[in-house]
Amino acid sequence: MLTLLLIPGIQGHWKYMQPTVAALSRHFRVLTFSLGEANSLDDYVEQAARTLDENGVDRAVVCGVSFGGLIALRFAATRPERTHALVLASTPAPRLRLRRRHQIYTRLPWIFGPLFLAETPLRLRREMATALPDWRARWTFRLNVLRVMPTAPISFSQMAARARLISATDLTPDCARVAAPSLILTGEPQLDHVVPVEGSSAYMRLIANARAAVIERTGHIGSITRPDAFASAISDFVNGHHHAAA
Repeated sequence: MLTLLLIPGIQGHWKYMQPTVAALSRHFRVLTFSLGEANSLDDYVEQAARTLDENGVDRAVVCGVSFGGLIALRFAATRPERTHALVLASTPAPRLRLRRRHQIYTRLPWIFGPLFLAETPLRLRREMATALPDWRARWTFRLNVLRVMPTAPISFSQMAARARLISATDLTPDCARVAAPSLILTGEPQLDHVVPVEGSSAYMRLIANARAAVIERTGHIGSITRPDAFASAISDFVNGHHHAAA
């Protein structure tokens, strides 16, 4: 069974992606980790490499979700021999400049954090209603997130630092260095109110022979609202390339 390395988003803790891990585990041996403190994307790449080393894995499918996609891209660009395939899910554009108010938030994380949490339900409301049309399913989803929070506290200062990394890093040159088969996964454009789909789609023209797939009825968080569809899309892509190579 192929190994898949799952890299979480800007909140940093893998526990918020437990439904994703469970779904992917039906297709892959899944390794993941929580993001630590870092001064650069390369620090996070080192953390990803250590995770593989500690588990005796030479090569893996590297899947990054949202901010984690930037780490996955840098990993694939700098460690091609360890990248079986690359999956970028709802990943910010390779050269993204934060809006003025977001720049202010990142300098004032004690403001950024509460505002981020307060705005999240509003940004995700339409997506949640579409992905989970049954109100009981939505409440179950919310309660599961609340249960995770005490065991996976979010650091507002580290989230702000990661947001600054997004703005300060241009990953366009890295795209040209990616040699692994690559899948660009997004939700539907009208449902992602966190990372514009057109920004994620830029990787289609920057990474040679990249393919695209859309998780229907999702926006930014399809990896956890529709984890089975998310995992199937990745499995189909990886297996298709594996059989073609064979």
